[in-house]
Order: sequence, then C-alpha cells, then structure tokens
Amino acid sequence: MTIGEKIGVLRHEANMSQDELAEKLDVSRQSVSKWESGKALPDSDKVLAMAELFGVSTDFLLRDTEEFVADEELTQPVAEPVVQATSIAWNEPPKTPSQKKNNTKKVVAFVVAVCLIIAAIIPIPTGLYKKAFDAITEDPVEYPYILVHGLGGWGAEADINDVSPYWGSTTGSLVDYLAGQGYTAYEASVGPFSSTWDRACELYAQLNGTTVDYGEAHSAAHGHARYGREYTTQLAPGWGTKTEGGQLIKANLVGHSFGGATVRMLASLLEYGNEAEVEASGENVSGLFKGGKGDYINSVTALCAPHNGSTLFYVIDQYKVVDLAMDIVKLGGSLTQNNSIGDFYDFRLEHFGVDSANTDASTIINTVFSQGTDNAAYDLSPDGAAEINKQIKLVPDVYYFSYAYSTTHISSLSGYHVPDISGTLALLIPTATLMGRYSVNKVTDFPIDETWLENDGLVNVVSAQHPANDEWQDYDEENIVKGKWNVMPVKRGHHGTVIGLSADTVETHDFYLELISMINTQPRDRKIYFKGF
Repeated sequence: MTIGEKIGVLRHEANMSQDELAEKLDVSRQSVSKWESGKALPDSDKVLAMAELFGVSTDFLLRDTEEFVADEELTQPVAEPVVQATSIAWNEPPKTPSQKKNNTKKVVAFVVAVCLIIAAIIPIPTGLYKKAFDAITEDPVEYPYILVHGLGGWGAEADINDVSPYWGSTTGSLVDYLAGQGYTAYEASVGPFSSTWDRACELYAQLNGTTVDYGEAHSAAHGHARYGREYTTQLAPGWGTKTEGGQLIKANLVGHSFGGATVRMLASLLEYGNEAEVEASGENVSGLFKGGKGDYINSVTALCAPHNGSTLFYVIDQYKVVDLAMDIVKLGGSLTQNNSIGDFYDFRLEHFGVDSANTDASTIINTVFSQGTDNAAYDLSPDGAAEINKQIKLVPDVYYFSYAYSTTHISSLSGYHVPDISGTLALLIPTATLMGRYSVNKVTDFPIDETWLENDGLVNVVSAQHPANDEWQDYDEENIVKGKWNVMPVKRGHHGTVIGLSADTVETHDFYLELISMINTQPRDRKIYFKGF
C-alpha cells in the first residue's frame, strides 16, 4: 500500500472525515484528498503529525507494503484462518476503496494474461490488440467543466464578458483562474431571457458544434423558427467523442441560477430524448431528441438555482415591477433617441425574429414577455417550474449536486425574514425584504408558506435545494451517490456571491477548487466504447 492509501485507511478507521483530518493538520481538504488519491505527497512535518495522530511509526507510513492491518487500538485483531472443507476463509476488516483498487489491478493483470494466451491460439486483428491495451492502460481522461449563466447573464461570446466576466465577476475571470490551476472550463452563451427548453437546445448545439434545433413540435407550438444559430466548432473540443483507449469524453455541467434548469434539461433530453419531437421531425430529428446520450454527462451542479421557481415572480406581478421597468426603459430611449443594445449585449432571440443589434431595448423586452409560456419569466415562476419539472428526469449514472445560499435571517420583531445588511448586495436588499415577507400566494393557486421566506435575494432557499419531486439526500462525504441530488449545507451569501459578485476572491476560488476536487475524485464507470472487446 502507498502512503496515500494508508492515510485513507487510518482516517476511516478513526471515523474521521477529510475535513476533520485537514483541520487537525492545518491544511486544506483538497490537500488531504490529493494525498489519498496519490496526486501529491505530504510534507515531512505532516507525516510526523499523522504518525503521532494515528499512533503509527513514520517508517510504516513511508514504506510501501502489500497489506495493512491498522493499529489494534483502532481495529479489531485479525482472527486466525478458519479452515473449511473446500476453501479457506479469513476474517478480516472490510476492503477499503484503495484495497479494492489494488484487487482491481490484479484482476486486470489476470485478464491481460488470459487475453495474451487466447491471442496466441486464436488470430485476432492487430488493431484490436492496441485498443484493448489502450483501454486498460490509458490514464483517466479529463472531463471539462461547462459553466452556464443564469437569467440576464452572458457567456464568453458576449462583448460584455471582456469588460465584466459573468463567471468570476468582481474577482476576475474564473475560467482564466481555473486554467492557471490546471483545470479546463468553458463559458456557454445561451438566451438570457429564453425558456429552459430553448436554452437547453442552444447549449447542445454549442457543445456539439451544430445548428441550434429547437424542435419541430416545440417551435410550431410556440410560434418561432425551428432553427437558430450555427456553431461550426465545439465549445468543448472532443465532447462526446472517444479516446484511443475507448474512454468517452464527458462533461461536468455547472449552472448558476436559471442555468440550473438549463443543465438539468440538457442532461434529461440527452438520456431520454423527446418522443413528440421524434414523431414530428421523423428522419430530420435532432440528435438531442433521440436520447441514449445520458453518459455524455458526468455531473450536474446547480448553484442558487430556482428548481421550484421563485416567489419573486409573484412579488413582481403583485407590485407591477415589469410595467415600471418598461417605463424606465422607454424613458431612457426617448432621452437618448436610441436605446438599442448593439453588440455589447446579445439577447439571442433570432428565432423570434429579433435582431439585438438593431432593435430598441423596450421592443426586445416586450417581445420576451409576450410569448406566452416560452420564456424565462414563466419558467421561473413556481407554477412554470412545476411544469418544467414534469419534463425533466434524473439520469441514473450522473452525479447531482445543489448549493443554496441565504442572505436573510428571522427578525425577532416581525417574525419575517430580513436581509443581512452587511452581507447583502445593495440592489438585492429590496427583493430579499419582499420575498422574506411573502408566505401567502396572492397571485395564483400554487401553495406558498413560511418555508419559502428564507432567500438569497432572488431565489428561495427551499427552492434552491432540490426539485420538489426528485430523490435527494443531504450531502455525505463518505456516500456521494448518483441519480439523486446531493444537497450541500446552506451557505451564507447573496445570489451573486457564488459567482464572485462583490465576494472575497480567495473564498470564491477555494469554493470552485473544492467543488472540482470533489467531482474529480468520484468513482467512474470505466466502459469500453468499441466493438469486439
């Protein structure tokens, strides 16, 4: 066993999490994770500290061994072998992940040996030998991270991103920082006010390097063009293709705010497709609607996502905030004689016949919010989100993570939730206050109660944790599962904190490093994607 494997065993036997060990050694959880995975070695002073902590010698930690039985104070002694009629069974501690990994290597070695023997007897094409060898020996391929913005946001294609990056915001470009740390991330650009469905179709086209296809059935139902922009190159080169060793290059999807619904929809469509679109389009159907591609996604992470909508929608409707915003936009246009957005900000509404560069802002906004239910406004309402959730299913082999932020607390005077003045973005104080008082739905029949009061200024905490009818569990470092939501503990901060808006730079960077480390260290299903093996 290596030193990393021994650290993992000793930590488990001591019923200690990586966070707890990191705290005792005054290092980050990421450091402990790298030690145990073999990506880094602890310094000599940390080796001494662990030897003292676990009651073992430094020589034991540093010397590679075949087997390991932990200190008798930490585990039960290994029993004598029990001789049976046909076999010998040993009473021993349960296999740790690292021990299982060693056993896997032995099995692989045995399989290779058998293959060589068979090859000596039965002629097999030379190319297949190479594929089989590559599949067994190739290092795990890196899965890129795809960052998807929320309502009103933008991606790398927008000129505004050069001035003010969406991902990283006031802390600087997050993508550039991650690249400097050796990680690959890409910023997607989807319609800032488009519906969940339209945004998922646009994201697929960017990832696949094709023309946006909104689907024949969907486009006809909502009165817009079926096809949108053409992408001649993939946003994440190689996504959905296979390496020489047969590994499929998957993606880790990360969605902020409304981007959470976008990435959930994409993963669901990739796996299950859409029968209505297949029937309507026939042979001309988009690959997105055929299904069978759920394994193109490794993980889905939702940050401050309104899975069940936001009560802000009801607040806006009750107080006529949209009408007020329209009046302000029109006033600004009359004063400047030209309130077109130009190339600086792209509404991406060509399928509705809107050219952002040559259309005034009030017309664009009016177009967005007058398209029935095919827009973000409807999907972000609790009523609309409930409809969207009926269309989205969890994919069994995908990891799901959700993070909710809270910038409010219960007032001892009123009993309502009020914003933390010192920790809330000034622009979000009014919305956080109104949402913190909204516990009775006065607009629709959708049930709202006191559990919806806590919020991040734009999204209710109860909505950001997980979709109402999806399977979920509280985050457990030792038992991260696929096919259901791993709900992280609620963090303090406003809606923009998680993307670096008016946030601490170090804390923002550490958050993403820890997120990536957690995802990258999860077990993978190593499949071989070629025929004949």
